[in-house]
Amino acid sequence: MINWITKTYDELSKEELYEILRLRSEVFIVEQNCVYQDLDGRDQDCWHLMGREGDCLAAYLRVLPKGLEKEGFGSLGRVVLAADQRGTGLGHELFAEGLRLYDEKVGADVPLLIHAQSYLENFYAQHGFMATSESHMFEGRPHTFMVRNPGSDK
Repeated sequence: MINWITKTYDELSKEELYEILRLRSEVFIVEQNCVYQDLDGRDQDCWHLMGREGDCLAAYLRVLPKGLEKEGFGSLGRVVLAADQRGTGLGHELFAEGLRLYDEKVGADVPLLIHAQSYLENFYAQHGFMATSESHMFEGRPHTFMVRNPGSDK
């Protein structure tokens, strides 16, 4: 059973922040063998969604307010699952919970932009996103800009 917890940066404990950064590092830097600047100065302005299973951080994403990623858009980012949680359906649950949180905090009327790893385009399309760019290299991996417009099927 996953317990969903949302906190602002200032509400995160030192232990929670460490767990978040550790999971992001384990997956994006070590597992995906990608050297990039994860600490991008945006975490302080985001809402942090943590999916906990018991004492373990199983899933995480951050919700970026309107204008932080791109003028006129809100965003979701750093979407990540612990390795032992993949293939369980938790990714869809995480993203659905992230969309609910986005609509609550940023607003369902605000267009939502994501900078998705290109191999996940079909996953995000299942949640109402459409590609708005060609695949391009970003942070060492192919990425695609995708948008969910207000009023689209979610």
